[in-house]
Amino acid sequence: MIDRDVLIRYAEEFLEGSSNYIVDVSINSDNVITVEIDNDNGVNIDDCVALSRYMETKLDRDAEDFELTVTSVGLTSPFKTLRQYKKYEGKEVELLTKKGLKLSGILKTSDEDGCTITVVKKVKPEGAKRKTEVQEDMRFAYEELKYTKYLIRFK
Repeated sequence: MIDRDVLIRYAEEFLEGSSNYIVDVSINSDNVITVEIDNDNGVNIDDCVALSRYMETKLDRDAEDFELTVTSVGLTSPFKTLRQYKKYEGKEVELLTKKGLKLSGILKTSDEDGCTITVVKKVKPEGAKRKTEVQEDMRFAYEELKYTKYLIRFK
């Protein structure tokens, strides 16, 4: 069986010094390997090809057959690393908590423990006839979240 940690080490070795970084490495039971990479400015197809070729030279098909795919993370894929959270600070995101609460707002900050998003709520002040919009910062630990992803809006 191909070892995930070894694959991660090979990818990190190749990506060291570049602006690309590993998001995830998965291997299914049929030895189909998927390596997802990202970059703060977008991933170039040539970067995926170069990493794929490098990893092919490190793996032995005679010892174990495999299928390798190196891809960029999809624009609307859930975040998996802190660096992805950092990349989207100041942008609109959607998150779903494990309790089923779905929110959209601006990703304000993120750190090793969690993230803060600014949501806009409509609140009716006491004595007022109309609701007004109020911004509220909400903090979530990563363990509380099912997913967070970039929210694309077409206006």
